[in-house]
Amino acid sequence: MGPPEAKSEAPPKLKSTLSNSPQSADEKAKLLGDLYAQLATADDEATAKKYAGQIERLWLLSGSDTINLLMERANQAIRKNQPELAEKLLDRVVALAPDYAEGFNQRAYFHFTRNNFDAAVGDLRRTLALDRNHYKALEGLAQIWRETGNKKGALGVVKQLLDVNPFAAGAKATYDELKREVEGQGI
Repeated sequence: MGPPEAKSEAPPKLKSTLSNSPQSADEKAKLLGDLYAQLATADDEATAKKYAGQIERLWLLSGSDTINLLMERANQAIRKNQPELAEKLLDRVVALAPDYAEGFNQRAYFHFTRNNFDAAVGDLRRTLALDRNHYKALEGLAQIWRETGNKKGALGVVKQLLDVNPFAAGAKATYDELKREVEGQGI
């Protein structure tokens, strides 16, 4: 959950692949699959951040100029503290592009910032149904479940997050803490 940060440079073996945007949804899905595999097996945090940056850049590619414009305007409305307009625009994004995972993720983030956790969880679940490796959605779901007292559910989601992105900021510490809280201290 949260706005993706697409600023990292790709590792050398993927630079040529990422020099052009994917031309189809299938091409985007294959590229994301390759990047997720590299992220899950990254040797260090710096390499993981590079793969994550490329993944987050791909998340933003909707394949539609209309959706891109609506997303841009929704983000502007959020920055200008126009929540009603932002919500209408994000609702329109998911109505027009029901297979665009990032549209649901961004709407989840919007709902989270408005303390509408039920709506946020619904959108995060939809995001994960479309992209089971969407680590920002996993982070958001774990955070909401932890804050609302579902520590066992949060533990499972953080475990999944670590499988996808072993270097996710704070995830290992969160996992260890939740594991102690859920399973208790050993004798």
